[in-house]
Amino acid sequence: MRFLAGLVAAFSLAGCAAVPGARPPLDTGAVEPPPAIPADNALAATLSPGPAIETMPFQSFDASSALTAFRASCSKILFRDDVSGLTRRVDWQAPCAAAENWSGPAADFFSAQFETVIVGDGKAFATGYFEPEILGSRTPAPGYDVPIYAMPEDLVRGWPDDIPESERSGRAPLGRYDESGKFVRYYERSQIVEGALDGKVPVIAWAADPVEFFFLQIQGSGLLRMTDGSVMRIGYAGQNGREYVGIGRVMREQGLIGDGTPYATSMQGIVQFIRDNPQKGAEIMNLNKSWIFFRPLDTDGPLGSLEVPVKRGDSVAVDPNFVPYGAPVWLDLDRDVADGLWIAQDTGGAIKGANRFDTFWGNGGDASEIAGGMSGRGMAYLLLPKGTLARLQQ
Repeated sequence: MRFLAGLVAAFSLAGCAAVPGARPPLDTGAVEPPPAIPADNALAATLSPGPAIETMPFQSFDASSALTAFRASCSKILFRDDVSGLTRRVDWQAPCAAAENWSGPAADFFSAQFETVIVGDGKAFATGYFEPEILGSRTPAPGYDVPIYAMPEDLVRGWPDDIPESERSGRAPLGRYDESGKFVRYYERSQIVEGALDGKVPVIAWAADPVEFFFLQIQGSGLLRMTDGSVMRIGYAGQNGREYVGIGRVMREQGLIGDGTPYATSMQGIVQFIRDNPQKGAEIMNLNKSWIFFRPLDTDGPLGSLEVPVKRGDSVAVDPNFVPYGAPVWLDLDRDVADGLWIAQDTGGAIKGANRFDTFWGNGGDASEIAGGMSGRGMAYLLLPKGTLARLQQ
């Protein structure tokens, strides 16, 4: 299906799976609740036991697909440290070994291997994201003139001259060396739109619509429906190091969307305004200085921060400081479509704090509608390997 079918397509409230640790929010101008727990990670928050897993209303298809997603995560979580402080690599060995050859009911797997833990008060807030599909071409053609750039070779890390040696610690910022050999910030969106990279950076494809491509960049990955009927999946390759600006918030503050205007405080309203006011719309999009570079993917889904393909209805983006990657999470929300078992396989710029989640809804069909309308509140129960809570409370 088309990403922006006319003027009324729905959009995600969050962002895309393919931007490991960097995916910004797809801002609608709405005000999100602040993180409820002022802690640095889950280990510093209050932890309490949740309900017995046996009492949870598992659906067979939900548990089965979640088990498949968990099994795919094991190749990563067994070899990485958990920054939440809740688990150790060794804690995942038994669940992953059991998942590899599990042949019984999937719900029994989770009951046998996990216990539920409530982080803080457990009050959850969940949004949604999806994989957009837009029109594209492998070569420039009439109506296909928006370049989709690969990573530039001149995008590097370095220290600007105005940063003293004493302050040069940690990771150097992204930028480029200009003609004089001076390290400067990389081109921002408006400069790239105006052609700053023309002939200098490889183009992997060409998009038909700059507005559609703008939002695909925020999602961080997507599908290109080519003129020859084929489909190319593209994913995050890098970013220009410039500031991300959520245009929905700016538009609301300027009175362009929301109460007293014809445009709703939603992605539909944002896109409608940009379509109706192309010059102003272009200026607004350029306020977001960030630019995403892409690479072709041959996976069967966009890659999440865990570097495994995310799956509709199974993969959820989390703040890894509060939820271990690969951990199952049970959501019980006022949006019933999102109730059930999810596997933490992604993160995002807007996904901060305990009990903040971003549910993934795939592509095509009703994906954009569900994701764009997802704003659910309820309870979250984190599933951790059995014995974890007792160890942490010793």
